[in-house]
Amino acid sequence: MPKDAPPRVSGTPDSPSTPAARKTRRSPLRRRRLEVDDVNVVDKSMMKKAVGGTVVGNTMEWFDVGVYGYLAVTMGAVFLSDADKDAQLLFSLGVFAATFIARPLGGVVFGRLGDRMGRQKTLAITLIMMAGSTFVIGLLPSYGTIGIWAPILLVLMKLLQGFSTGGEYAGATTFVTEYASDKRRGFLASILDLGSYLGFALGAAVVSVMQLLLSDADMVDWGWRIPFLVAGPMGAVAIYFRLKIEESPAFQATLDAQEAGAKGGDETESLGTMGIFRAYWRPIVLAMVLVAAANTVGYALTSYMPSYLTDSKGYDPVHGTMLTIPVLVLMALCIPLTGKLSDRIGRRPVLWMGAGSTIVLAVPSFWLIDQGPVATTLLGLALLAIPVTFYVSNLASALPALFPTASRYGAMGISYNFAVAIFGGTAPLIMQGLITLTDNDMMPAYWLMFTSVAGAIAVGVMKESANRPMPGSMPSVDTHAEARELVAGQDENPRLDVDSLPFDTLGSQQAPSAAEPADNRAEPGVSR
Repeated sequence: MPKDAPPRVSGTPDSPSTPAARKTRRSPLRRRRLEVDDVNVVDKSMMKKAVGGTVVGNTMEWFDVGVYGYLAVTMGAVFLSDADKDAQLLFSLGVFAATFIARPLGGVVFGRLGDRMGRQKTLAITLIMMAGSTFVIGLLPSYGTIGIWAPILLVLMKLLQGFSTGGEYAGATTFVTEYASDKRRGFLASILDLGSYLGFALGAAVVSVMQLLLSDADMVDWGWRIPFLVAGPMGAVAIYFRLKIEESPAFQATLDAQEAGAKGGDETESLGTMGIFRAYWRPIVLAMVLVAAANTVGYALTSYMPSYLTDSKGYDPVHGTMLTIPVLVLMALCIPLTGKLSDRIGRRPVLWMGAGSTIVLAVPSFWLIDQGPVATTLLGLALLAIPVTFYVSNLASALPALFPTASRYGAMGISYNFAVAIFGGTAPLIMQGLITLTDNDMMPAYWLMFTSVAGAIAVGVMKESANRPMPGSMPSVDTHAEARELVAGQDENPRLDVDSLPFDTLGSQQAPSAAEPADNRAEPGVSR
């Protein structure tokens, strides 16, 4: 091969046979050597498009979460105007919870689609559905105009949002991690969560400005529509960028391998939802515990704190919202730094920092918030943001590495969305319920500590994935020189297990197929 010829992705566990691989099958005891043309070199321009196209979708998703969360009281007054204020708020919060009910179903459906027809097409569909449903909410008639049909239509649109969101984050993390080089995966994947929290802060900022400029009557009459209608042009821009990106190299290799296997008479069938769970139930449970720990403290900061500051600490709604915005922006800017840190020292140490800092800082943060002044409240919120930064910056790179390429989107859709629905969406309800039951404002801190103890245990079970090839994929590097260096040092590289690489599994004994029984293979993300 010419010196400057680009290395190629040789495939995934379903790769077609190469001459070298056929030679390996004839001599199964002979070890397959990694060659330069086995290594994938990242196309930097496509990598930028992939990151940009996925970040805009995540930003828009959390923009909607922020907008609706901060307009909860107003939305109740608009869509259930005949009810009393308590019933209006309960209705509005119930509609918010409905999005989390629909997320697991969306995760299952879009995860299956993503593993069958591709990440890029599926992510385009989820973004179109999300942007469209958010925009339509801004056009819905009020209860005073069409009566009971108004809240019914709102629920339907929020269910559609939740359904599409179920495929968004799982697909975005899968897509970016498959595009990234092994040594920069933590940094590039963490940019997704930079977009997420900036989107939430943007939604909170838009609502805060509207509340400052308009009277309560104007907000109920027409002002509430503007943040949702803004999602229209935002969505159009996001869809444009997402349609410009190409399929991830790792998944494209899987598609090529499956096509070649079919032509050669071999059948390579993707696992269904139950098949994925049966085959990978251990890493799925592991992922769910990590997501539960991270999202409990994450939703405490984003979704619970505004109402906690308003209902328990006496702040008016505008200040309760605005106090969280600078903390969210600062935290979002720090997320890529902790993602880069995980590339240097590993995912597990940084995730342990997230769990440990939650356990240590939860009580001091709530104590500071309880003191009353704005300065101590901001300091308490900042302390709570520290563990969120360590947690979320690594989930996007650590979770996809628990699963092989052929089933990664589907497994991520199951594990992430069920955990978010059970623990993330219920976090505000659980924490407020604990305060009501015990009359102790520190109970949310104890709940955060409890979930992070479970998270720390899960990190201890998880295998380290930083600077290593993704399961079911060949090594990925940034330059041709790095590819040659990797091949030259393959025998001395402790982060490279050549025997586990998917050179060829159409009949070879190199790596077990995803379709084999779970008991016959080691699950990718769990230490044994």
